[in-house]
Parts: sequence; structure tokens; C-alpha cells
Amino acid sequence: MIRVTILSPNHALRVGLREMLSNQSGIKMLGEVVDLEDVNLKETEVLILASVSSAQLNEIQVDAFGLLLLTDDQDQARQLLDSNMRAWGVISASATSDELVAAIRAVGEGLWVGAPGLMRGLMRSLRRADDLGEESLVEALTAREKEVLQWMAEGLANKQIAMKLGISEHTVKFHLSSLYAKLNVSSRTEAVKRGLGLGLISL
Repeated sequence: MIRVTILSPNHALRVGLREMLSNQSGIKMLGEVVDLEDVNLKETEVLILASVSSAQLNEIQVDAFGLLLLTDDQDQARQLLDSNMRAWGVISASATSDELVAAIRAVGEGLWVGAPGLMRGLMRSLRRADDLGEESLVEALTAREKEVLQWMAEGLANKQIAMKLGISEHTVKFHLSSLYAKLNVSSRTEAVKRGLGLGLISL
């Protein structure tokens, strides 16, 4: 059961989303709030943001839950990509109930979710921002390191990556250490962001 809270300054939108989700199996509505300070941080697993400003989105630095943003604004989508949230999603504000439920379940499982239209535009802008691509690295990633990075971007843990590639978990850690050094990063999140920016992987 995924515990969900809705945050929106728009009363009608909060009520509409609650009604849309209240009878969905596997989803438990904890309530709707206007401010982040009213969110039950201990209970909430997925926080839905609807009709919020970029300033409000920027204030959310809590990593205790997954975040699902309803927007058609590419700049807000970029804010999520630049955040340190453990799991996040961004879908259109006009998404259907099926799309909304699917996104909630994915984020609840720790995945990253993006509406195709928004993410395609975002990926193009990221690649333009770093048009040197892989050539800007001091040392290029090996084919295996790229595979590890791609699986990591899709949310797999080290053990799962090892099973996918038919190698030991120790070897996966070795590849991670190497690609961290080549990308000049210190965490999985930073590695994925860097890999996306260089066009080495895709979501």
C-alpha cells in the first residue's frame, strides 16, 4: 500500500485528485495540504505536487519520500532532475487517472518517471548545454561502465546490476568506483545526472 499526500494551493485541484485516487487499489490517501510543513513526513511515501510555483518546488529538499510533480513546465521538470530526491516523477497536469496511478506506483517503488514530451525536450537541452559530450571526459567510459551506469539510471541496485550483467557484486562496485572517478562525481545521483548531460545514457 503506497501512502500518498497531495500538496496544492488549489482547493478544487486537491479535491479532484483525492477523488480520482481514493478508490484505487494499492494506494492509501493520507490527505491534502497547502504547505509542506503540514505533510506527515513519517507516513508519506509519495508526495503529489500540483499547481505549485517553481519557488515552492525549490523549497522541497526532503528526501524522506518520492515526489510526483504534475506540470507541463520544462523548467520545473529540470528542477526535479537537479534535485537530490531519491525517487521522483513528472507528468502532465492533464494526465489521465491511469497515467497518474501508474506514475505513483513507479515513484513508490523508487523509480524515476517522466512524461515523454517533457523529458525529450529536457534531454535535448541538457545535451546542448554540454555539446562536447563524452569528448569532454579526461578518460572515456568503457562499454561495461556505460552498461553499469545505464542500469543504475534505471534504478537497479548493485546486486541487481550484477545479475543483469552476469558479474559479481564486487565487480560492479569496481566499475562504479572507476566511472565515478572518470565522471568526477561522488554519488549515484550525480553519476546519472552527469551521464545524462553527456548523452552517455538515457531514461
